[in-house]
Amino acid sequence: MTTVDQSIAKTEEALRSAGRQRLAVASTGFLKKHAPFNKMKSAALQEFAQKAQLAFYPAGSTIVGPESGNVRFFYLIESGKVQARQAGEVTVTEYSILSLSPGESFPIGAVTAGRPSTNNYLAVEDTYCYQLPAEDFMVLMSTSPEFSLFCTQYIASLLNQSRQQLQQQFAQLASEQQTLNSPLSGVGARSPVSIAPETSVRSALETMSKARIGSLVIAGEDKRPVGIFTRSDLLDRVVLADLPQSAPISQAMSATPFMLEEQATAYDAMLAMATHGIRHVLVTDAEGRLTGVVSERDLFALQRVGLRQIRQTIEEAVNVEALQQSVIDVRQLSFNMLAQGIGAEQMTQFISALNDAITRRVLQLNLENHNFDGIEWAWLAFGSEGRDEQTFSTDQDNGIVFVCDDDDALEGLRQRFLAFAVEANRDLDRCGFPLCKGNIMASNPQWCLSLKEWKNQFSNWIRNPHPDALLNATIFFDFRPLFGKADLAEAMRKHLLAHTADNPMFLRSMAKNALDVEPPLGKIRDFLTDLEPGQPGKIDLKKYGSRIFVDVARIYALASGVHNTNSVQRLRIAAKRLSIRDEEINAVLEGLDFIQLLRLQHQYLEGEPGRQGDNLIDPDKLNELDRRILKESFRQARKLQTRLRLDYQVQ
Repeated sequence: MTTVDQSIAKTEEALRSAGRQRLAVASTGFLKKHAPFNKMKSAALQEFAQKAQLAFYPAGSTIVGPESGNVRFFYLIESGKVQARQAGEVTVTEYSILSLSPGESFPIGAVTAGRPSTNNYLAVEDTYCYQLPAEDFMVLMSTSPEFSLFCTQYIASLLNQSRQQLQQQFAQLASEQQTLNSPLSGVGARSPVSIAPETSVRSALETMSKARIGSLVIAGEDKRPVGIFTRSDLLDRVVLADLPQSAPISQAMSATPFMLEEQATAYDAMLAMATHGIRHVLVTDAEGRLTGVVSERDLFALQRVGLRQIRQTIEEAVNVEALQQSVIDVRQLSFNMLAQGIGAEQMTQFISALNDAITRRVLQLNLENHNFDGIEWAWLAFGSEGRDEQTFSTDQDNGIVFVCDDDDALEGLRQRFLAFAVEANRDLDRCGFPLCKGNIMASNPQWCLSLKEWKNQFSNWIRNPHPDALLNATIFFDFRPLFGKADLAEAMRKHLLAHTADNPMFLRSMAKNALDVEPPLGKIRDFLTDLEPGQPGKIDLKKYGSRIFVDVARIYALASGVHNTNSVQRLRIAAKRLSIRDEEINAVLEGLDFIQLLRLQHQYLEGEPGRQGDNLIDPDKLNELDRRILKESFRQARKLQTRLRLDYQVQ
């Protein structure tokens, strides 16, 4: 190269350098007008301005989309207008098309995850965008707290959008299911019990007792109703009338019952009850054949069930049958709360609180047949109920702690508590809390222990953290007293925290155990959906989602002496004691909240009367917004596990 050529090259490079410098200065001036750059430190702002390039996109051109592969740039609009359109057939209500203006950026979720964009970003007019390479974006995320917080809040804003969308969905369902304009085809019992007119009174009463119902429909072979028999008829027409139990039910029934066709509304049924002084309306098809029964109670359930009403019903319940209706009311009220946009943390605590009240009433009713006066004891809740985190799908996890200073009297006292617990567990099962398949119940002698025995059990698990001990720790270290002497549970907790704080090897074993299950994030696909045998295409949101947060929260709580059992409270308190940044733990809690909300939504919508919903979701059936937030939630779980791995040096 000649001297002249070298001089020209240097001049051109100087001009380019000067141009970049002027661009950086101009960029800085622009950036300071928009969040989060207006709050970023000068060094970080200069870093962005120097690394970003200004690119031009003519109107009608695609800036980035799913076909572009993994996103290579973080885009910030300098001028013009960009339209974000969701790709594919899946759309999100009110968010399928989004218009972006100068100062707005995209696609934050995709560039953070290093994946293709789920949206097509189109320049709807001549547009200039600052393009920051993905690797420089990640560096800026780690060096600028303001920029990192902005990106975290972006995910939080998506979560708010999802909650609004879920609220709209449940509000619509609530409107359809809970108004007096609802057709009778969807109200009340849809498979009513009916008997023939010639059936004896005794057989009719046996049928009512076996089915646990308060009324029977009498119908002919053509399924057309000819009468109804209720508990009022039993008193007036059988007992007081001295009618033999061998007599046909046709002699005791109320003939010509009031009937409405399926197209009639709940309001029509309510009006009929008020007008004719009746408590039941039979529902028929167009041919007059029986299809359902609507009771006063069914119409009450259509209305907004109130907390005060439920609590009063629970507290005044005289038997298990009355409590069974309270369980239904709790589910209905929880549904109303979902429709009102209540968060998952509040929802699970609310469900747990009312389930606690039902459990206490079951215990009180059973104590009428057992006397433990003068004995210190408490009924304990373990697992999700012990954490105040019950969802719609839950079984029993409970135990008993009692005080017995006389070793000779220990076994005799235990047998008395076991007899009581057998009846309580049975009645809780009748109320919709299934018996624990793992037999973690107070009726199991292993979990009906004296205070001294519980302390020894905890100490043994901590000293010898074999697999069964670690499994037991994940269940029994999350406990709360529901009834009886709460001080006994507090004594157990103080003993537990004192021993775990002095045994870092046990906590390391728990950490290693907690890291055995990882979030189902794929390297090629968004999600791994083949982890559950026999459930292809599904993800267990409890096993691979909320459980990860719960396990880590438990370990940090035990390590830092946190008395709380609720996972959110554990993480919040432990984060302060372990000096974890607020924005970091808030992002984690938002991830847990979304997974719990998704579980509640799925369990309610998929569950059927008499059958609890599961935790298995098909991510392909989620809308695009929820898929994005679910991925981010799983990433937060992975970040939490990464921190745990580093803190306890688990390979």
